[in-house]
Amino acid sequence: MAVRRQNRLQPKLDAAEARLAATSLPEGGVWITEARNQALARLRTTGLPNARDEYWKYTRPDTLVQPEPVAAALYRPDEKTIFADLDRLHLTFVDGVLDVAASDPRALDGVEIQTLADAAAADIHWAREVYGVLEARGQDPVERPLAALNTAVATEGLAIRVTGKAARPIQLTYLQSAPDSDAMIHHVIRLEPGAELTVLENGPAAARLTQVIEVEVADGAAFHHIRAQGRTHERRAATHIFARLGRESAFKSFTLTANGALTRNDVVIEFTGDDALAHVAGAALGDGSDRTGFHHDDTIFITHDALNCESRQVFKKVLRNGATGVFQGKILVRKGAQKTDGYQISQALLLDGDSQFLAKPELEIYADDVACSHGSTSGAIDEDALFYLRSRGVPEGPATDLLILAFVAEAIDEIDDPAIAAALLERLESWLSRHRG
Repeated sequence: MAVRRQNRLQPKLDAAEARLAATSLPEGGVWITEARNQALARLRTTGLPNARDEYWKYTRPDTLVQPEPVAAALYRPDEKTIFADLDRLHLTFVDGVLDVAASDPRALDGVEIQTLADAAAADIHWAREVYGVLEARGQDPVERPLAALNTAVATEGLAIRVTGKAARPIQLTYLQSAPDSDAMIHHVIRLEPGAELTVLENGPAAARLTQVIEVEVADGAAFHHIRAQGRTHERRAATHIFARLGRESAFKSFTLTANGALTRNDVVIEFTGDDALAHVAGAALGDGSDRTGFHHDDTIFITHDALNCESRQVFKKVLRNGATGVFQGKILVRKGAQKTDGYQISQALLLDGDSQFLAKPELEIYADDVACSHGSTSGAIDEDALFYLRSRGVPEGPATDLLILAFVAEAIDEIDDPAIAAALLERLESWLSRHRG
């Protein structure tokens, strides 16, 4: 049995060593060196994922784990940057590196913003209590080796500490300038008691992106995260969000994904304080007609370990021309986490017979006073609704778009800020118009 397990593990260990051999191990202060070494040990214990792993059986990780990225053609959109009309602090990364010249000054009342490199140079830093800590907690009970790899080797990213209610969102725009760019970005965000922050993300980042965001949300604090993963067709990305929530805190995250050869978004949330809430939502629109296809995977794991907490998972996918959508969502309610309210829904709209939606919803409950539900459906456009619109003079293309917008509305409604929601709806409508028919 031990020999058989080692035979299964060895290819994963070899893949990890091959990836590390192509990467320079960074230097830094005492605290981050310790965190990186611990992450390196985790990686060398588990190896990198392969298709035989339970949580990777729907998504082949080959191009995410190989030493060199698959080249991705550069895409120059003719649209203005999303969220450009909002009053926000704008920071720009190019191929995973902060471009100071193209960014606003990092000055925002109630918010401290440092580069990860500056934070790493210090022997003592507040990020010590977050960097690698939440990622390590998120490795149990499901291994997330790409996140461990990121913690071990990432040198780019931000350390953001929020002590008040930020008056403006922080927008992080990720640009790609090289066809073979391989970005490794790690953000550490800590919200002190009563603080509030909104973070906006957009852009392709690189031919291959491996990203980790660790978010500590203290008692009474609120964190809002809105992300637009756009429009480069050949990009590949593996992103991870690890969040720990204190008493009466709030965490809300929404992701709009359009195009991309392969996207895997992992979100791991842990309730550690009573009366907190976490909402995670997303809408993905994919057209598999491009030569690289479209494969999109949302994998969510929420652990309730406190009283009277609420979680929502709302995911909608619109797929056409052989595109593939994946949803793996789990709610774990630990013993003693009474009064838990957990809701999970994943739905796909398949616009042809070649596309597919693969879903694995899970509930694991060890408390007896809870209200938890989950559901998953897939289907085609409602022909009766389409006929109704066409009978009233709406052409088939716009009528179909209206039904798609209605389908994803539940996910969009998870965004609290109407201006941000409007910006995402505008981008969504633009995508539908380009892909009509």
